[in-house]
Amino acid sequence: MTITSIGIIGAGTMGNGIAQVAASAGYDVVLLDVSDAALEKGLAALSNSLDRLIKKEVMNAEQKSQTLARIKTTTHYADLAQVSLVIEAATENQAIKESILQQVDQVVSNDTIIASNTSSISITHLGSRNSRPERFIGIHFFNPPPLMALIEVIMGKQTSPETLKAVLAMATRMGKEPITVQSSPGFVVNR
Repeated sequence: MTITSIGIIGAGTMGNGIAQVAASAGYDVVLLDVSDAALEKGLAALSNSLDRLIKKEVMNAEQKSQTLARIKTTTHYADLAQVSLVIEAATENQAIKESILQQVDQVVSNDTIIASNTSSISITHLGSRNSRPERFIGIHFFNPPPLMALIEVIMGKQTSPETLKAVLAMATRMGKEPITVQSSPGFVVNR
């Protein structure tokens, strides 16, 4: 199981930051939000973040162009059907996350890994509402995702070792320092 493309739900601060990190690492990204206006705002923030990297000489204009070219935006869940990982990065509200994750579960393939960027909601609980809980995992990026190296990778009770292995490989490719934790209130960092 290898992650080759990533769907991200939510173009706000966390979602556009995760999209930047993923696209910069060479992943094709599908960024989904409820409106074109939200997507435009998210892409503008992402573009500004890349401009700051150019000013700091961490990135050049060609790399910015390549990064942005890897990101497709959409307001339709069906556009997530072919990605190998979906990361939900919506507001920290359990009912909203559950609704989003149920919609994702209906459109993705049986091989797709589904993740939540939650900072505190039980991954075991969210995964239990998924038709494939063995492919459900938490991936908690810290704000701002492009600058923070640490991420928590949270195992639910049914998360498979293969799912964990694929997500850890993705985190490494993104230049992140993942720590693996079991689903518990607040995980490690927010206890």
